Amino acid sequence: MIHIIHYLFTFIYIIGCGNKIICEAYCSVCGPLKTQDCYELLVHWCKYTFDLAMGSMNSTDWCSLEKVKSAYNNFTLCTETIADCLLLPWPNQLVEHMFVDIHTTYFQECPTEALRDPPPSIVLALVMTPICLIPVMVVLVVLKTKNGDRRS
Repeated sequence: MIHIIHYLFTFIYIIGCGNKIICEAYCSVCGPLKTQDCYELLVHWCKYTFDLAMGSMNSTDWCSLEKVKSAYNNFTLCTETIADCLLLPWPNQLVEHMFVDIHTTYFQECPTEALRDPPPSIVLALVMTPICLIPVMVVLVVLKTKNGDRRS
């Protein structure tokens, strides 16, 4: 009986785990857990690692992409790799919720670059160019048809 149970767990382990070389460590953590429960556990570990990385920074650095992108990228890769290993879709609702939580916690107070209107000279050039081209095009069409030349 024990051999049958071991065989079933091994079979489930083989079916429910992706690339063995990359995924063995993640899949071995799962043990008897359901795939989704295991994924939640491992994604929380990814979040914990991200929180440690962010906690090691000064909070004023949280708004600097250069300082944050490594930890952010590591979190993204961690959640994606685990999803691939457990043969789950990515992104998914859990990860989306985690990203919203991360942005609410760390990036909500970051200033955003407000879009500004271009200088008046640029606006004038962009507006006047098509306005001036329309009469030129009309004159060309009239002259072309007036001469009776039907060829393009």
